[in-house]
Amino acid sequence: MPQRIPSAAAPPPLRVVHDSDGVDLAAAELAAGQFLEALGITTDSESLRGTPGRMTRAYAELFSPRPFDLTTFPNDEGYDELVLARSIPLRSVCEHHLLPFVGTAHIGYLPGQRILGLSKLARVLEHFACRPQVQERLTKQVADWLQTHLEPKGVGVVIQAEHTCMTLRGVQAVGATTMTSTLLGLLRTDPRSRGEFLALTALPR
Repeated sequence: MPQRIPSAAAPPPLRVVHDSDGVDLAAAELAAGQFLEALGITTDSESLRGTPGRMTRAYAELFSPRPFDLTTFPNDEGYDELVLARSIPLRSVCEHHLLPFVGTAHIGYLPGQRILGLSKLARVLEHFACRPQVQERLTKQVADWLQTHLEPKGVGVVIQAEHTCMTLRGVQAVGATTMTSTLLGLLRTDPRSRGEFLALTALPR
C-alpha cells in the first residue's frame, strides 16, 4: 500500500498585490498629449482628441497586474512527477522601446510538500509581465519567485515571444521569435527531469 505523506502545515495565504503608488493618470494624459504633439501629431481633431487619454489608460492597464492569492494545497499523496502548464498567453512591454512583446510561456515544477492551484502559474506570470520588461529577466523572475514561495524540488520556465520592437521597427524581422529558459533545482541538475521538461516544452516540428 502506498505510504501516505503527512500534510505540511498550511501557510497563511499570500496576497500578491501590485504597488500602484505614484500613478497619476491626469499627469500621464497631459504628458501623452505633449509627446504626440512633439512628434508632429496634432490631437485637436475629433478622431485624435481622446487619444492621449486612451493611450494613458492602455499603458496603465499594461502595467497593472491583477491581485491574487497564492493558493497552495498539501501534497498528501506525495506526487513527485512534473506539473506543467503549457502555452500560457503572455503580453508584456519592452522596457527599451515601450513596445509590446507577446507570446506564450510554459511553466512547470516538481512538487515538494505542497502543490499549487494551476491558475496561479498564469497569475505569477502576469504579475511580472505587467511592467516594462526584458524577456530574460521575466523568465528568471517567474522561476525564482516560484522556487522561493512554493519550495518545490525544481522549477522550469520557457518563454517564446515576438517583440514588436524587433519586428515593426529597426531590423523589421517579421515573424522572428525569442526563446528564453530558466531551470532550477532538479529540473536543472537531474538529467531525466531536465530532459522530460525540455521535451514537453519543445516547439512542434
